[in-house]
Amino acid sequence: MSEPSIFSRIIAGEIPADIVFQNERIIALRDIAPKAPVHLLVVPKTDEYRDVTELAAGDPALLQEMVQVASDLAAEHADGDFRLVFNTGVGGGQTVFHVHAHVLAGGLEEGSLAG
Repeated sequence: MSEPSIFSRIIAGEIPADIVFQNERIIALRDIAPKAPVHLLVVPKTDEYRDVTELAAGDPALLQEMVQVASDLAAEHADGDFRLVFNTGVGGGQTVFHVHAHVLAGGLEEGSLAG
């Protein structure tokens, strides 16, 4: 059995985080190494899916809910415009294998990408 991801540990209350939203299925928190003035992470509370492709195949309704939460958070924390990034696989920049979305907003430079 693999070690729980940092997100699983945050969800379990083992690691503190700056949580900005939470419901039964999703938690959202501020990234500890922000790449934009607004950099939030939207994370499903289940660790069943390693990346967005697994989530899309296994629970498209949860993926839809994540996108809606991201949109709502961008409206609340920025002007409503945002970039939504899902890193998939090591070559795609994914470092935590518990699906999550990066919500980036506020002063993004053209062409900038976040991990």
